[in-house]
Amino acid sequence: MSDSPPGVADLLGVLAYAELTAFLRLAEDATRHAPSLTDRAALGGLAAAEYAHFELLRDRLASLGVDPEEAMAPFVGPLDAWHAQTAPGDWLEALVKAYVGTGIALDFYREAATHVDDETRELVEEVLADEGRSQFAVDRVSVALRQDPRQSGRLALWARRLVGEALSQGQHVAAARPELAALLVEASGEEITRMFARLTEAHGRRVAALGLTPGP
Repeated sequence: MSDSPPGVADLLGVLAYAELTAFLRLAEDATRHAPSLTDRAALGGLAAAEYAHFELLRDRLASLGVDPEEAMAPFVGPLDAWHAQTAPGDWLEALVKAYVGTGIALDFYREAATHVDDETRELVEEVLADEGRSQFAVDRVSVALRQDPRQSGRLALWARRLVGEALSQGQHVAAARPELAALLVEASGEEITRMFARLTEAHGRRVAALGLTPGP
């Protein structure tokens, strides 16, 4: 890893594990919560795209002389904890998590990628591609809310919980991996505050796209 800037292995490692767990969770949600075979197939397709992204990251780590499993290992606890704390209870919660929860996590990694070499940044942008997840979730949730507007309140609360848990875990990861944190900011803790403010603003836009109220 001598030719790569400090923190690159951490960034690729956390993103690889995030993509692997996204694949597993989406596949599980498709089986457990999807109300129709069409929805199951659509979510399964999104899961397959996440696994393809994982493979790209795994191969990049290997090409840099880094053991992919070792690179992912520090992030297993925080990411597994986030998924355990935000396990969806039904189809609509699964959709909101796939869009809102995953979205703010990917914003976190995108912030880090602004400070790496061009090749790594291009790879990160490729694996962070939306792959239709956003439109799929927005379409399904919008239809559900038109059919039953009473769902709006609980889904808005769920979205707030997702962002709170995601930001908390992001802070834990940054604190535990100083070289990764160094990619997120270049100077003081004040910049970290601004970064998390940007993440929160992006979250608000996603919640509004679902037709929910972001809340305080």
